[in-house]
Amino acid sequence: GPCSEIHFDRGPQFSEGPHCVPDHSETCPRWLEIWNLVFMEFELQPDRSLTPLPAPGVDTGMGLERLASVLQQVPTNYDTDLFTPIHARMRELLGHDPDAFEQERFSYQVIADHSRAVTFLIADDVLPGNEGRNYVLRRILRRAVRHGRLLGRREPFMAETAAVVIDVMGEAYPHLVVRRDDLLGVIAREEAQFDRTLDRGTARLVAAMERIAAEGAGGSDDSGGSDAIRPVIGRRPEDLDDTALVLPGEVAFELHDTFGFPVDLTIEMAAESNFRVDRDGFGAALVEQRERSRSGTKAGLAKHAELTSLYSAIQARAGDSTFLGYETTTAEGRIVAIVRDGMEFDELTGHGAAELVLDQTPFYAEGGGQAGDRGVVREAGSGSELFTVEDTQKPVGGLIVHRGTLHGRLRVGETVEGVVDPERRAHTMRNHTGTHLLHRALRNVVGDRARQAGSLVTPDGLRFDFPLDRGLTDAEKGAIEDEVRGVVRDDRPVSISFLPMADAIAAGADAFFDEKYGETVRTIRVEDYSFELCGGTHCRASGQIGSFVITGERSIGSGMRRIEAVTGVAADRLLRDRVAAAEDRVAALQEELGEAKRRLKAGAGAALPRPTELAAQAQEVAPGARVLTASLGYDSMDALKAAAKEIRAALGSGVIALILDADAPQLWVTVSDDLVDRGVSAGDLVKAAAGPLGAKGGGRPQMAQGMGTRREGMAEALAAVRSAVAERVAERVTAGG
Repeated sequence: GPCSEIHFDRGPQFSEGPHCVPDHSETCPRWLEIWNLVFMEFELQPDRSLTPLPAPGVDTGMGLERLASVLQQVPTNYDTDLFTPIHARMRELLGHDPDAFEQERFSYQVIADHSRAVTFLIADDVLPGNEGRNYVLRRILRRAVRHGRLLGRREPFMAETAAVVIDVMGEAYPHLVVRRDDLLGVIAREEAQFDRTLDRGTARLVAAMERIAAEGAGGSDDSGGSDAIRPVIGRRPEDLDDTALVLPGEVAFELHDTFGFPVDLTIEMAAESNFRVDRDGFGAALVEQRERSRSGTKAGLAKHAELTSLYSAIQARAGDSTFLGYETTTAEGRIVAIVRDGMEFDELTGHGAAELVLDQTPFYAEGGGQAGDRGVVREAGSGSELFTVEDTQKPVGGLIVHRGTLHGRLRVGETVEGVVDPERRAHTMRNHTGTHLLHRALRNVVGDRARQAGSLVTPDGLRFDFPLDRGLTDAEKGAIEDEVRGVVRDDRPVSISFLPMADAIAAGADAFFDEKYGETVRTIRVEDYSFELCGGTHCRASGQIGSFVITGERSIGSGMRRIEAVTGVAADRLLRDRVAAAEDRVAALQEELGEAKRRLKAGAGAALPRPTELAAQAQEVAPGARVLTASLGYDSMDALKAAAKEIRAALGSGVIALILDADAPQLWVTVSDDLVDRGVSAGDLVKAAAGPLGAKGGGRPQMAQGMGTRREGMAEALAAVRSAVAERVAERVTAGG
């Protein structure tokens, strides 16, 4: 539709001639558009025809930075006080004067713009990653880092420029100031991660472009083909003409896959050197990789599609299953479908795998992170078991399917009784309610950015995924455990209510990780503590959880962490095992201490020889080949290695073979470089001593070690080392080496 614009006249001194008018036909620095009203009337069809919109509207827009440039009377957005402090900090880091800044203005502007974008994205809980908005953040941060390299900055700098963004924008956006350390930490870590690969990836790209340029110029080293890769900073892909060379898509894919170069960064870098990237080739390489990763799954996908079609037909005929499991773990239901090997049966008898659909069921189907129920299906009235339920799923819509083993007779239309394993359900409920408490405690300790990104609740334990660019400290994990255990001890009521989605969100309910919700949602509230949207089964009060123990916390990808925990019986068992293990360790340490005291008493007054004294005991077993062998009663292998270092300093050239005298003797062998050059290898010497010691080990020619089982073989093992050195030197002398 038509539009109405406001342009600011910056003065005739900026005019470039008669064509310089306030429209979009030519680029003219005199006129700056600061306002635009678009009156939307039509939808443009593929055949270029215009269809009137059912509800025309007005889209209005104003460029904030452009208006600031007018008010501050500066030539560009990047000369306003929104950006000049960032430029100033970069100039300070680089030591550039105003002339140098103007020469490198393009890179300065990229860094300033991207520093601001990166800071605000992270403040909005976006972390660097490989998908969606997380990947957008990573791309622009890495582009800024690369332009810093173009300016000659080898050290990290993005945290410095982001700090200036916080200083400039903090008054209007105070959350930037509150989260300053967190924001700068994320930026510094991501920059450091990319910095390690930038040099290698750039070298790979330049080498590929040099090779292509040389081939295009005839392939000779002095062909001048390298002129084609002389970069012009700021040259864009759309600026390339027919002289541009082509960078194969395979190279761009290698940079993406191996070095973490976003493809648009490769496209930009290549364009600066007059290369156009084969984007189709890159896409083909990407598709090929995905196909390889999916190899072997096509048959499974086809089978899944067939089953989905079958269950869709059952659902269309019988409707959704009614879930009764919130109120009970035992309920009758009518059989509406029996499936085996992808086929429906009206009746099935005997033993074997099968799938069963009831019109109503107490079995919870896997969903919302909670595992499906298990149990049995019995004959109504008699109680005879007909079917063992091993898993419960929802393959389509609200259709609940019981998967398991038949050991009786089932017939469509009959009424049966479903019985959920109550103990397994209770364990699952404790873990699910525990997950909600963990979520709230985690956000209280770490901050609201640690929002749920996925979870798994089983009878055996729980796991919880959340965005964070660092590991939790021991103090944070302890604080989370303490807070959850406190809520458990309080035995707070857990209430369930169904609310309109808008009302639930307005009341403060948490809803995360792209779940799909209907207009009416089920909410779980732990009194005065947590409030979430959830369709799972839960305890009646927090006290039923019993215990809570974090069992692990780790990274599962860039910017994503996972906590694992147990509750109830599993937590009690874990704590009991930890106490038992500690008691066993104490007993073992006491035994080791007693043995050390006995040895010390037995060897009282017998001091170990000094390293210099040991070095003097070395024997020349062959011309120019001295060997020191000894068994020593040091209290640790570290002490023996420290002695070997001092012996080496005193001995110089030679072989040192020391055994730590213990019930399980340990052998340590080092060989000086001159004897290594003569064919003597520490690894071979350890193998020579292995038989008498009953040892296993190995290492490098200069150093090797082994662990034995036969203390009585120590003297024979050291003799074997001496013989092996003499034989090896003699062989090289005979061979003229």
